[in-house]
Amino acid sequence: MNITAAMVKELREKTGAGMMDCKKALTDAAGNMDKAVEILREKGLAAVAKKAGRIAAEGLVESYIHGGRIGVLVEVNSETDFVAKNQEFKEFVKDVAMQIAASNPFYVSKEEVPQDEIEKEKEILRKQALNEGKPEKIVDKMVEGRIEKYYKEVCLLEQPFVKNPDITVGGLLTEKISKIGENLSIRRFVRFEVGEGLEKKEENFAEEVAKQMGQ
Repeated sequence: MNITAAMVKELREKTGAGMMDCKKALTDAAGNMDKAVEILREKGLAAVAKKAGRIAAEGLVESYIHGGRIGVLVEVNSETDFVAKNQEFKEFVKDVAMQIAASNPFYVSKEEVPQDEIEKEKEILRKQALNEGKPEKIVDKMVEGRIEKYYKEVCLLEQPFVKNPDITVGGLLTEKISKIGENLSIRRFVRFEVGEGLEKKEENFAEEVAKQMGQ
């Protein structure tokens, strides 16, 4: 079976494993995604799933200020204070703060999005699809696809990582859990932007942050 780049990317996002490891696992699994996940876990990534159940109550609160215009505070937890002092963990937390500044998510994960907000968004997307003249029998499937795009806009863990769009923030988190050897959790954040909520000249500061991070 031909293993496509899209399949490798999907598996990497699910497991946090390296690109070559993902490609080999997919090849060994004849393209079966679930089987490929099992293969990677058998080779060591199963430990990531086990770590995810452990309590992470240490960690760091990091701040990031962009040009005096955008400010972020984020709390990222680890299991031990030792890891909280680890340089790689500190850099990860800083990257998360910069991601929030650049991409302006509203929630950490899908699970945090209120159900009534999801239903409201689905109704809007459904009306848009119908107004586009799409057949009603395929509208629900289209809405499900578009709601996934909505999650990528509002949920931090679903967003492409601005320093490497080939992986999501959730995928990056999984990589760090595997590499550092402890459960890590992005718990909460707050983001401020000068003049937010006030009528003002339109300026895309978030886009400016993203461009600088890409340099």
